[in-house]
Amino acid sequence: MLTINQAIKLNGTCRVPGDKSISHRAVMLAGISEGTTEITGFLEGEDCLSTLRCFQQMGIQVVHRGDAMVITGRGTEGLLESQDILDAGNSGTTIRLMSGILSGQSFLSVITGDSSLRSRPMDRISVPLRQMGAVIDGREGGRKAPLVIRGGGLKAIDYAMPVASAQVKSAVLLAGLYAEGVTSVTEPRASRDHTERMLQAFGADVRSEGLVRSIRPSQLKGTRVEVPGDISSAAFLMVAAACLPGSRLTLEGVGLNPTRAGIITVLQQMGASIEILNQREAGGEPIGDIIIAGSTLKGIEIGEELVPSLIDEIPVIAVAAACAQGETRITGARELRVKETDRISAMAQELSRVGVQVETLEDGMVIQGPQRIQGGTVESHGDHRIAMAMAVAGLMAESPVHIQQPECMAVSFPGFEQTLKQLVVNR
Repeated sequence: MLTINQAIKLNGTCRVPGDKSISHRAVMLAGISEGTTEITGFLEGEDCLSTLRCFQQMGIQVVHRGDAMVITGRGTEGLLESQDILDAGNSGTTIRLMSGILSGQSFLSVITGDSSLRSRPMDRISVPLRQMGAVIDGREGGRKAPLVIRGGGLKAIDYAMPVASAQVKSAVLLAGLYAEGVTSVTEPRASRDHTERMLQAFGADVRSEGLVRSIRPSQLKGTRVEVPGDISSAAFLMVAAACLPGSRLTLEGVGLNPTRAGIITVLQQMGASIEILNQREAGGEPIGDIIIAGSTLKGIEIGEELVPSLIDEIPVIAVAAACAQGETRITGARELRVKETDRISAMAQELSRVGVQVETLEDGMVIQGPQRIQGGTVESHGDHRIAMAMAVAGLMAESPVHIQQPECMAVSFPGFEQTLKQLVVNR
């Protein structure tokens, strides 16, 4: 049980953990590259460690040198058949992106995860990968993990994605490294582009034109990857600072990829004071320092055009909406129904436990603000983003908020509780 008490404001400077999405991809591409890759800023969270362990099972050597992790890759064709089942833990990124790579291997793989991951849809990747020639089976006809993948002999396809999903796009592009011909993916709307950026950094022949991404079979070369701070982790601190008048918070070295930076746009539209300083680029990713000050927020409409760039931040945006003046309406977020939990239902349920009423929609939610956050006992649902969102709510609550099973926060933000304690001002 984690107890969060009301705060007066947040003040100080900190660096959030490394970007989860980039950490996953750095390990995967390093593992199938020739030579060595040095990774700094790697997120030592449970999801990313699941990816690392899976690749170690397939023969990848990992050495820690100071703050850096050095991976000796085996090339695109050099992975070894695992003697055991590959365990993705709670990580949808691990199982979906790895399925693209495993589909290119000329051996059998079995990959699964925890009970939450085994309930999540996998047909969104198994359908296009089968079209490329991979043999994939699993529960419910390949719709659910465990997945059994017999790879090799892939052919390129032109795949029109029914919904915007960085994980599906990435799985097909990674399989395209092994496919005969040019593999292309067309999205209905732009999704996160970390995979394309990192593939280029490792030397892949990947191209982007409008909403179309294409790739040819390529031999990757090891490189150096600096993982920026995760903006999805920064979002919890940003919302807390924005909602508490008198706050002034500096978050150093945060990733500012435009396909991920929707939280900045939304908070600015709500009236938050945000500055971006020291902007630079590393490994194809824009990075900068975010300075955010407390202010009076107002409700806004968040539609499907913004949702792909802030899908993971919507739980904490719901907390900001409860503190804002007027109505906040979020639509186009149906993807939240099939995350680690049904995050629409979970956030509505947990916010109601602390006195905040939420109208749920099939693809989002409506929150009238401002509302009193009264405090109470809430559940994390084993979902790191639900747990941290309710911790932020606790900073604004009239009485303590007690969060059950808070250990899941370590999935993406190890040390979240300690970071809050360092930044909170109570007098």
